[in-house]
Amino acid sequence: VQLQASGGGLVQAGGSLRLSCAASGRTFRSYVMGWVRQAPGKEREFVAAITWSGRNLYYADSVKGRFTISRDNAKNTVYLQMSSLKPEDTAVYFCAADPSLRPIMTNTMQYWGKGTQVTVSS
Repeated sequence: VQLQASGGGLVQAGGSLRLSCAASGRTFRSYVMGWVRQAPGKEREFVAAITWSGRNLYYADSVKGRFTISRDNAKNTVYLQMSSLKPEDTAVYFCAADPSLRPIMTNTMQYWGKGTQVTVSS
């Protein structure tokens, strides 16, 4: 699986951004998809994940209620809608894929792509 994230940019605090991740491969729908992020000087951390059916969603406490993950299996794409952005959300955001949920939540996922920079100004 190859992953390409896009949609990052510069936004003021309180604003919104929508990230997209296009995936290649015929087995996209069988993977758990997610997003992780890495801020300057910090370790990569889990943000959100979604199971293959789209029915089960998981979020880090820091983004719960502000971010929404979704997927379109017909388009091989996963999205992250980010609202009420805060300066502490500034990071490089990476799309991730794995057959299981836990590797995404523990940053041991099998696949990840180049990240997209999100910068939130105060």
